Amino acid sequence: MSRRSTAPRRRTASVLGGLAAAALLLTGGPAGAAPADGPAPSAPVNRAFARAAEEFQVPRDLLVAVGYGESRLDDHGGKPSHAGGYGVMHLVDNPVHRTLEEAAELTGEPEADLRRDTAANVLGAAAVLRAYADESGLDAAERRDPDAWYPVVARYGGADDARTARLYADAVYDFLADGFSALTPAGERVTVEPRDVDPELGRYAEVRPLGDPAGPAASPESSGTGALSTDYPPALWAPAHSGNYTAGRTSPITHIVVHVTQGSYAGAIGWFQNPDADVSAHYVIRSFDGQVTQTVRDRDTAWHARSGNPYSIGIEHEGYVDNPAWFTDAMYRSSAALTRHLCDRHGIPRDRAHIVGHHEVPGNDHTDPGPNWNWTYYMQLVRGGDATAPVQLDFASYGTLRSGSTGAQVKAAQHLLNQNGFDAGAVDGVFGAATEGAVRAFQRNRGLTADGAVGARTWTALLSAGATPTLRQGSSGEDVRRLQRALTAALGRTVGTDGLFGQATDTAVRDYQRTRGLAVDGIVGAGTWGALQAGR
Repeated sequence: MSRRSTAPRRRTASVLGGLAAAALLLTGGPAGAAPADGPAPSAPVNRAFARAAEEFQVPRDLLVAVGYGESRLDDHGGKPSHAGGYGVMHLVDNPVHRTLEEAAELTGEPEADLRRDTAANVLGAAAVLRAYADESGLDAAERRDPDAWYPVVARYGGADDARTARLYADAVYDFLADGFSALTPAGERVTVEPRDVDPELGRYAEVRPLGDPAGPAASPESSGTGALSTDYPPALWAPAHSGNYTAGRTSPITHIVVHVTQGSYAGAIGWFQNPDADVSAHYVIRSFDGQVTQTVRDRDTAWHARSGNPYSIGIEHEGYVDNPAWFTDAMYRSSAALTRHLCDRHGIPRDRAHIVGHHEVPGNDHTDPGPNWNWTYYMQLVRGGDATAPVQLDFASYGTLRSGSTGAQVKAAQHLLNQNGFDAGAVDGVFGAATEGAVRAFQRNRGLTADGAVGARTWTALLSAGATPTLRQGSSGEDVRRLQRALTAALGRTVGTDGLFGQATDTAVRDYQRTRGLAVDGIVGAGTWGALQAGR
């Protein structure tokens, strides 16, 4: 097995700069182990991870990170993903990848339970991971080290292409590096504390990551996975299997179709490379940072929208239609930039008659992108980026807003809701039904009382939502301004929003940490961001 020197060290708050509020960082137990006292009886998902980790000797945080990357710990009511994967751990049942069947054989659990019961699903995934670890030759000491599991995680992702497999494993280790805290559909919080990661890449040490400019890059004219697209230069290139699309076009390109993957980013790319998939899209966009991968050339016909295939370009967005947390601002902006490029390149009007959802294409029975997709915000970005005047976000204090409220602070709330994937409608400064509905959805997503009013706690969560870099005295920039706004709302006193982390901001941070029962060190790390983003 390749040793740690083969991989650059990832450190806390490094790669996931675009990680949105779906991955709120909170203080947790040591990586690789369950909390010392074990999960509370009222925490069935935490208990399931702790039990599975102990029974199959899989590091607990690694197991959670795999599940988070696959599903954001949402079982979606037992419904399958695009690739036939089930549950929070995405146990798969398709012609070439059968982790569901493997899990049933290893645990004795019925496949029906593995599909729908979270405890069984987590146990089954742990059993599969352990079986792969045994086949890889991991001994007891190595099994205790999350860094030793990289090749096992890459295999679990199910991609035949080595670069796509590495893309999957890299995402899991990025989640471990930055930490995260997710709410299950039942409102249970599952947390992984940030840690240094230094994965042992094994055979993947010789596999160049997608987008790595070093060495020769495969051209999109070839069948190999290469660095960049020639249709859209910012995109990576990972071609779909030739049996999953049609070479050439029978119609001019006149439309763009917006999709949601119903699965993970790397999983969708890997599925398009599967010869049995019978499906593809031209582009796939990642949730947390908006990374784009092209899988079918614009000039070829991807199989994504039935009757719409000949005349459209399909863009898949990582996530699930029933969970708005996947639809981050980074994703919206990246997708809008791609769509603007495609509209300009192919002469497509930038309007809702030509930029449509999958469900709007005639002859389709799909529902994506679903009710959580913010068309108002998306089309604003498509038509010209932030075409309207900047919205004022800095105030000396933040008042309580509710239905009937008007003014600049209502505009600020509407802008922040839209930015974070909760459709408040037009940013017009009028607190109407659409804004109230978006506030309630945001509050439910953050575990707040869903009363539809924007008070101190909701303001704090809204103003702090976004990336979670470690900040301390001497830091500067927009992230500091965001912190200062959130502290103003949380503390009920003005914290100057100059973007400079000086003595006044340090004092405010320490006051916040002290009153919230956090470690009082003046450093805004996982625990402090997590508390702010939870509206504490």
